[in-house]
Amino acid sequence: MFKMKSAKKRISVTLDANILEKIKICAKENDRSISRFVNWILRERLKDDSHNKNNK
Repeated sequence: MFKMKSAKKRISVTLDANILEKIKICAKENDRSISRFVNWILRERLKDDSHNKNNK
């Protein structure tokens, strides 16, 4: 059975140098590319926010 890939969009983001260094370290520790790590972190954060959006 084949799993369909989600559509991906290329974007450009400007980050503080110290944030980028932390992302690089964390990505390496998690055996992910920087792109995959940032995508994973954002997905987890947005998933966490989905149940809180009505509490604001």
